[in-house]
Amino acid sequence: MNGLRGMAWLLVFQSIGELLARGLALPLPGPVIGMILLLPALRLPAVRESVSGCADFLLSHLSLLFVPVGVGVMTHLALLNQYGLRMLAVLLLSTLAGLSVTALSLHLLRDRSGAASASSEKDDPHG
Repeated sequence: MNGLRGMAWLLVFQSIGELLARGLALPLPGPVIGMILLLPALRLPAVRESVSGCADFLLSHLSLLFVPVGVGVMTHLALLNQYGLRMLAVLLLSTLAGLSVTALSLHLLRDRSGAASASSEKDDPHG
């Protein structure tokens, strides 16, 4: 029953996100807005516990969610034969770009926080 409440919470936040995205013509998809709204709501124990139950259920059956993707790939094998190498190249390049941006962001943030903590240690007369 707790898992059903969690699914209801997820659907409520997705629906609110869809309403906001369409009603305000926001550039983000509704489910993304819903997840952003869900994040602070997870501080409430009732939301957190029920969504946790739903997440545990979905994760335990995660392999079933790949069946439609596998069927889709099988039905479009001709396209995969025709564009497979191009798709592989795009996937590899986009993955490398995402990893590079993430690593660079982490590096810059780490350097900035390291410099801030080093300067605060210099300013601290008791340090």
